[in-house]
Order: sequence, then structure tokens, then C-alpha cells
Amino acid sequence: MNKNCNARITIGRQFGSGGRQIGRAIADALGIDYYDKNLMTEAARHAGLNPALFEQKDEKAPSFFSGLLSYNMGYSAYNLLGSTSSITDDALYRAQTEVIRSLAEKGPCVIVGRSADYALRDRDDVVNIFIHAPIEERIKRIMERGDASTPEQARQLAEKTNKLRAGYYNFYTDKRWGKAESYDLTLDSSLMSTEDIVELIKKYIELRNK
Repeated sequence: MNKNCNARITIGRQFGSGGRQIGRAIADALGIDYYDKNLMTEAARHAGLNPALFEQKDEKAPSFFSGLLSYNMGYSAYNLLGSTSSITDDALYRAQTEVIRSLAEKGPCVIVGRSADYALRDRDDVVNIFIHAPIEERIKRIMERGDASTPEQARQLAEKTNKLRAGYYNFYTDKRWGKAESYDLTLDSSLMSTEDIVELIKKYIELRNK
């Protein structure tokens, strides 16, 4: 753990902008913990939540016609609906928020997505970052990592995923996804290397904590 860094860093990102890669690089550079979708799901498992819930509803706004999802009731700390055996979208969001807050309580970390900035809004040690890039750059990245085989498929996937992320964020917070005023820093990942972006963020944290 880096004794000089006490920040809880949240990363919002456009699909294909490299936000998760940048988040991992920041965590590695600062020597702090890192949580993305996979690690959040594992944290949910340890908290007693059924990890399938996180996977099925990952950054998606509630669907009021989709019914209820099964819930692992093994841990009373997350028994948000009393004696029922199902969990609503809102209850799942509250459970996810509690997982995010518990991770932040453990120490400095980077958390990617899941409206973590809003979940941690009452803390004064949080740095909220949004990573974006021009659509052409995002298409290129999406195809390079094998998520789509044609530019049109990549474009459609980016648009669909960003729409879902925006719907989730805008529904559960009083801010707007991707809008500059919702974050401390917004960065275009196409303008600098990952290494330079990490150095910029490190410098920002250093100056902010002076």
C-alpha cells in the first residue's frame, strides 16, 4: 500500500475508451487496491450476495417489467427485503452501494463504474474521473480487443453499452453520466498515453492534497 496516497478513485468511462485499463494502471502505480466488474462480483460473493445478481444487472437501469431476481439470503446484513426471497432492482442497487462503501472503508482504492462516485459522495477523500474518447478511437480499441469484428458492430456495441450505463447512472444519481460537472477530471484517452494519463492523475491528487 502506498502510504502517500489516501484517495478513493472512481472511474466512469465510455465503452471502448480504455477506462478500465487506465484504472488498473493508476492502482498499480499508486500501489492501491483495484476493483472492476469481476472483482466487485467477487466482493459481493464474500458479502453473501449472489454474484449472478451483479452480473445480470451490471450497470443497467431498472426494468419494471422484468420481475424479481433470486436472492441469496444467507447473510442478514444484506437482507434488504425482510423475510422475502427476492430482491428488487432498488434493493440490489443499495446492496451494491454497501459493497462499494465497504471496499472504500478498507483503504485507498480504484473502483471502476457502478456509479461509485455517487455511492461515495459523502467522503472527502474521493477523486472522481471520467474517461472518454472520440468514437473512431473507441471503435478501434473495441475491435483490437475482439469485442466486435466490424466497425459497424463496434459502433453499435459502444452506443448500446453507453446508453445502458447512462441510463443506470442517471436513474440512481442526481448527476448526469459523462457530463463534466459530474466529475473532478474528464480526460480524452486518445490524446495521451496511458502512462502519461496516470502521471497526470497522480499529479492532480498530489496538488489537491497539498
